[in-house]
Amino acid sequence: MNIRIAVISLWAEDMATAVHFYRDVIGLNLMPRHGGDKYYFDLDGIALAIVSGRPAIQPDLEMRFPVVAFSVPDLGAAVGKLSQHGVDMPWGVEKNDDCQWVMFHDPAGNLVELVEFRK
Repeated sequence: MNIRIAVISLWAEDMATAVHFYRDVIGLNLMPRHGGDKYYFDLDGIALAIVSGRPAIQPDLEMRFPVVAFSVPDLGAAVGKLSQHGVDMPWGVEKNDDCQWVMFHDPAGNLVELVEFRK
């Protein structure tokens, strides 16, 4: 049996802001299928669904485990784009021997991570 993730869902109360953030700031492709209270973004065959409603997890600067992490080819460019859009990155860029990453909260309060893996 070949099991893989099909959909990841995040909550957002302000759908217009969430769509702008994931499409224009993060750079994900908005998919053509939408429900009245959902927007879908393509993650290389996996869908990220933004669902209208209140997030289950409220922002907590002590909680350092992301709801979702995206692999990016160039973290420096991604951090530059986040900075241009005024995204607060409270811990800055962090790294270990295998990768470097940055964590931040999206406009709905979901903790998100961008990670660049070393080759």
